[in-house]
Amino acid sequence: MSWTNERVELLKKLWTDGLSASQIAGELGGVTRNAVIGKVHRLGLSGRAKTPAPAAKPRKARPAGQPSSSGSSRPASAQPQTQGATALKMDAEPANVIAIKPQIEPAAEPVPISERATILTLTERTCKWPIGDPSTADFYFCGRNSDVGVPYCAHHCKIAYQPVSDRRRDRKAISA
Repeated sequence: MSWTNERVELLKKLWTDGLSASQIAGELGGVTRNAVIGKVHRLGLSGRAKTPAPAAKPRKARPAGQPSSSGSSRPASAQPQTQGATALKMDAEPANVIAIKPQIEPAAEPVPISERATILTLTERTCKWPIGDPSTADFYFCGRNSDVGVPYCAHHCKIAYQPVSDRRRDRKAISA
């Protein structure tokens, strides 16, 4: 398909008559809507003015005691007022959040200084649970005796290795 003079003249006439690009493409045949739009652009044809939207009628204020026509029994002042795009707007009131307190047992007793371990004194049989902030001078590892094949003492194993069902239950309670 090529743009002959006759086809270009017909395109111009249909364009000024207000037909859409799809309608013009259908009239011309053998050409797509996008081809019509491209040719209109290359010819520099003016964009058509859109018909103005009808002016919004001013609404009468409804007395506060009367329900709306939709059957809502709420007074007009209680109707939610929105303005602009609100699809992603955060709610003013947060949803009910359930606070869950972790059920971590406190240490039976603080780790005595004699049992505390540094990175250099850790062995296969010492608890490697870190205590404190590693960037401070008072950081240490638990250092108590650990069971064979486990890196932590009995107390820290209870914290580190929780049953799967407990973790799932806690996760569901948090997301609810």
